[in-house]
Amino acid sequence: MPVDNRVILAIGAGLAILAAVVLALVFTGGRDETPEAPPASRGGLTVDLADAPVLDTTRELRCFVNGQYVGLATLPDCARRNGVATDALDVGLDETGALAAAPTAAFAPPPAEPGIATGDLSGQPQPASPGDFQTATPVPATSANGSPCLRHTGSEWRTVSNSMSLSQCVQALYSGACVQRLGDAQYGRSGDVTLRLVPRRVEQSNDNNRFRVLAEQDRNCQFPSL
Repeated sequence: MPVDNRVILAIGAGLAILAAVVLALVFTGGRDETPEAPPASRGGLTVDLADAPVLDTTRELRCFVNGQYVGLATLPDCARRNGVATDALDVGLDETGALAAAPTAAFAPPPAEPGIATGDLSGQPQPASPGDFQTATPVPATSANGSPCLRHTGSEWRTVSNSMSLSQCVQALYSGACVQRLGDAQYGRSGDVTLRLVPRRVEQSNDNNRFRVLAEQDRNCQFPSL
């Protein structure tokens, strides 16, 4: 074979090898990084509540007062009808899928407080009262190491622990749980403090009536501040 042909073949083979290397780098270069798993494949519930857009206060939405639909109103007007500040309203989609506003926990008022065990072992029968049929077995009194932690199931109180701190009780009751429905709430108790999980936060009350924010909830339904 002539020398010129050998040179041409050698150059051609080199170019083919170089092209193969370049193609291999192109198709395999991005495979070293492990793609992030989609939210649906991760354990637990992930709810993006923190990035909700700021509502236009001039926009009309469905307004609820005392749990009843009263017509369309702007957010300030709906707050005025309810006699509360605008930040005391929950805004979200109602059962029709329309944007609506209602006072926090408007559709889930606080349940009656549970009975407290007093340690009376006299064995004497006690007269029944209406409240006896609305609560679960009386819970133990507060101990030196913590307070009883209870969950309200919708019909009765159930003990989660006989002795927990307030923050431990909140984590036990609500860690990984988010309230999404407009005006809904989940209730619990830590000693004599009523706990209420509502959208984006957990609240506390010492009189089972007036609630204040205890901790904010993040998009993963956790409480970073506790």
